[in-house]
Amino acid sequence: MTQSRLGFIGLGLMGDPMTRRLLDAGFDVTVWNRTAAKAETLGEAGARVADTVGELVAQVDVVMLCLANTAVVEAVVFGEGGVAEHGRRGQTLVDFSSSDPQATRDFAARLEDACGMRWIDCPVSGGVAGAEAGSLVMMAGGEAAELDAIRPLLAALSARVTHMGPVGTGQVTKMCNQMVVGCQAAVLAEMVALAEASGVDATRLVEALAGGFADSTPFRILTPRMAASDFTAPPWHLRTLLKDLDMAVAQSQRSGSATPMSGLAAQLMRAQAGRGHAEHDPAILVEAYRPAGVQ
Repeated sequence: MTQSRLGFIGLGLMGDPMTRRLLDAGFDVTVWNRTAAKAETLGEAGARVADTVGELVAQVDVVMLCLANTAVVEAVVFGEGGVAEHGRRGQTLVDFSSSDPQATRDFAARLEDACGMRWIDCPVSGGVAGAEAGSLVMMAGGEAAELDAIRPLLAALSARVTHMGPVGTGQVTKMCNQMVVGCQAAVLAEMVALAEASGVDATRLVEALAGGFADSTPFRILTPRMAASDFTAPPWHLRTLLKDLDMAVAQSQRSGSATPMSGLAAQLMRAQAGRGHAEHDPAILVEAYRPAGVQ
């Protein structure tokens, strides 16, 4: 697999450092991005730059996607000039995006029918820092043999890859991850605002609670940003977490499983997004609980 030619589509906050990790590991990587300037930057780092999706697909054995949402995945794969038009049997598509599980299952069947390519859904957790360090946690859905064939290239990106079952189960597992993260973000906002309103220096909460039952990665990342009102230059966006929680609620409706906490967290985030904060850090949730004018 070290000789496999790789294609990477989607060079945003996660895709750029993931591609750089693959280049540093010695892989032959071709890139394409809707915003061409991002691809050119990676060209300077050693990637081949394709002018079109079709050109990329023709040059590679494995096509990797890291895109914003389900609709963008569908457009890139099945839109005019997309992956499905140019793919061939023997190629594998690996989708690192966080997408709707039912749509993912449909996409996999459509792609195989169109050109014979196999689909692995492999969403990731760990954020930009994990992408830069090659320590992402990956949860994969698809055929076990297909996943085993690409494990060597995933090793350059991840600390762990867990096979969860058939296509779509990776996306459900990522959804479970985001339910925990999203609900934590919502209650952390309440907690910081309560501490401030009660005369506690919220900037010391991490120091005070580290190592206890309240400690977690979201706690350590979000609490200082909330306490400092640091909402710009975010390592992730409110809109992304809201999108994932909305998918969890939709999946709960399909499966008949209740998600009241995730639904409430989504509505709190939707309210903040409606106030113009969709592109801010999820730490912006704390502003919903502060008195007007307090920073």
